[in-house]
Parts: sequence; C-alpha cells; structure tokens
Amino acid sequence: MSVKVQADDFDLAAELAAMRAGNHNIGAVASFVGLVRDMADLGDGGRDQVTAMTLEHYPGMTEKMLARIDAEAQARWPLEASLIIHRHGRLQAGEQIVLVACASPHRTAALEACHFLIDWLKTEAPFWKLEQTPDGDGHWVAARDSDTAATEKWR
Repeated sequence: MSVKVQADDFDLAAELAAMRAGNHNIGAVASFVGLVRDMADLGDGGRDQVTAMTLEHYPGMTEKMLARIDAEAQARWPLEASLIIHRHGRLQAGEQIVLVACASPHRTAALEACHFLIDWLKTEAPFWKLEQTPDGDGHWVAARDSDTAATEKWR
C-alpha cells in the first residue's frame, strides 16, 4: 500500500515496476491514469475549452483519506500491492493528474479494486479543482451525480 500526494509528475512505467518489484505472487496489475482534459462539461449541456486545472487540497487530511480508501480496497480484495498517486497544483491540459494501480495474484481482484479506488477518489478525496479557460476565467468543478452513483454501487 502506497499513497503519494505530490506536485511533481510521475513516471508510469517506473512506478508500476517499483510496485511489483520482486513479488512473483503478482499475476495481474490493473492501472488507471487520469489526465487533464482540454474541454470542460459545464453541467448544463455546454462545454468550455480548458487550458489548465489547479488542484487544491489540505495536506495531512488528504493523505489520511487516501490511505483510508486504499485500506478499504485492501480489506475487500486479495491485493499484493496498491498505489495511489494524486497530483496537486497547476496542471496543463494533457498532463497526468492521478495514478491508481492494484496488483493481485488474479486479474479480477486487480481490476475490481482499481475500479473501486478511482470511483471512491472521485467522490471522497478532498481535492478542489479549478478549470481555467483561455480568456483567464475559471470555474470550480462541481460534484457529478454520475460519480456519486458510481461510488454507491460499492456500498
């Protein structure tokens, strides 16, 4: 189990290699990488171009919540390892925001745990996202009903 909240980008291949290094009981690794999109859904059917996103969080509280979510995945599935990396600060369109990875002896557990973690991060992780447009305007990303519904299926 590993949780990192950082401003710096991450190297996907290096992180996955480190997560599974030396553990030959791992038969499957499932991962998800979230990226900053260049278009925002305004919720009213409208869309707006996005040039950057600023992610804010409360240090200490954020890491504790991510660790709690990760511990829940560990309790539900037979995982050999898991990894959550979530970035904060100003990110440009196309940059990596989040990495979730789960390793297990079998693919079903790895895939389900990875899906669980990303669903729960969307609704439970204490991050605030400000999408910025080319003209300098910005809008805070609101919670979406679809994200809440995705989380509910795991309750």
